[in-house]
Amino acid sequence: MERRDVQGHYEELAAEYDEHWVYGPDYIPWMSARIAETLRLNANDRIADIGCGTGLFAREVAKSVRPSRPVLCADPSEAMLRQIGMPPPPGLAPVLASAEDIAEGNVDLPSGRLDAMWLKESVHHLPDPARTLRGLTGRLASGGRLLVVMLPATIQYPLFDAALRRFEELQPDPLGIVEHLTAAGMEAGLTHVEHELRIDRDRYFGMVRARYMSLLSTFSDQEIEKGIEEMRAAHPEAVLVFPDRFAFVLGKLPDQRGEGE
Repeated sequence: MERRDVQGHYEELAAEYDEHWVYGPDYIPWMSARIAETLRLNANDRIADIGCGTGLFAREVAKSVRPSRPVLCADPSEAMLRQIGMPPPPGLAPVLASAEDIAEGNVDLPSGRLDAMWLKESVHHLPDPARTLRGLTGRLASGGRLLVVMLPATIQYPLFDAALRRFEELQPDPLGIVEHLTAAGMEAGLTHVEHELRIDRDRYFGMVRARYMSLLSTFSDQEIEKGIEEMRAAHPEAVLVFPDRFAFVLGKLPDQRGEGE
């Protein structure tokens, strides 16, 4: 297995990232709405997207919630942040920072403490998720909410068998994330949401070849091509239809504002 270079993976993918993640016209609005609903976002909230990538979801959330302060978009990849735009669109405030930078207080938050933040499909990149999630909790105001959006322990993607097995080896258990947030002093719970994907088969094969999932960066070019041939034989249909299921781990801090923050 090749060593995963997560930073390098996203630097290389940045220019094509949106193309690979916009599965269809409904996907980004659907996921963004689920995030906003779960976090109960409102215009007065101080909001952050930790590991925002190109700002796909933050942009959509800002459009629907219309927060009075720009959504903080934090990502350690300069190449990904550049895709947000220079200057950034109204409602977004990009900052070059990792989740660990935010958690450890290495970044001054423009609005002080935050009311709500989310991490979408990035928790598996954290070397020490318990410590980082505890630190992020410390950047929240009283009554603050933290949402971790992640894939479940198993997926039903039409990938080749070796990729599916490796996913199960590497993917954290959402119940473990619940435990981390609980240990950080939050009331935490787990729910699931699901969206049906319909993707042209050849387009999906191209996404796999481009390693649209960081998991695929652990395979060599030869292994990827062999995997695509396996997928081609297993899926002769022109359009791939499969469920995209996500675990939503939501943590909430006690609201002590009546007692003074």
